Amino acid sequence: MNRASSLTAVTLASALALAGCGTGGEQNTDAASETTSSTAAATGAGSPSSTPSGATSGEPIAEEHNDDDVMFAQMMIPHHQQAVDMSETLLAKDDIPADVQDFAQKVIDAQGPEIERMNQMLQTWEAPMSGEDSTSMDHGAGGMMSEEDMGMLTDAQGTDAARLYLEQMTVHHEGAVEMAQEQIEQGQNPQAVELARQVVEDQEAEITEMEQMLQELPDGS
Repeated sequence: MNRASSLTAVTLASALALAGCGTGGEQNTDAASETTSSTAAATGAGSPSSTPSGATSGEPIAEEHNDDDVMFAQMMIPHHQQAVDMSETLLAKDDIPADVQDFAQKVIDAQGPEIERMNQMLQTWEAPMSGEDSTSMDHGAGGMMSEEDMGMLTDAQGTDAARLYLEQMTVHHEGAVEMAQEQIEQGQNPQAVELARQVVEDQEAEITEMEQMLQELPDGS
């Protein structure tokens, strides 16, 4: 009798232990699931990435525009392209200070997408990619470099090349800021005016940055 009672007690204890393990396993699984869900929510996993915004975003370009909008895009495209060309010329050289190299790459990264954006504007407005006024950009207007200026940059080496690049790009940026300010005052298209404001903001800051780098450059090549 005592032996039977003992067997029954053992059997009952084993059953309870197994039931407890099963319940704990389900609780652990639920807890892990909740932890994973919380982590995904905190990190944004599985959620769509945010869309780009700003002057070079994919925002549709309004058809409303005036002649000043067209002229701004037609003149700023070759202006930006020359800045990219100048930067690429510098980056092809050896012994350029790292901060100047980084700055030149930043110019390329910023102005390349802006060129694409302005091309989109002209296409939307069914305007030609160049106008009569844009031809003057080859003759020093808006801080543009002449062929002689570009040749000097090509020939310069080392620190001398970095210094010449910064001096030329400062003048180039000052011309771009002046052009952009005119667009802000006279333009009609909201995306073109927004781009002009971005040009002023970015390039005024870069002018200050270039002035600082010029002060820090060592003398000689």
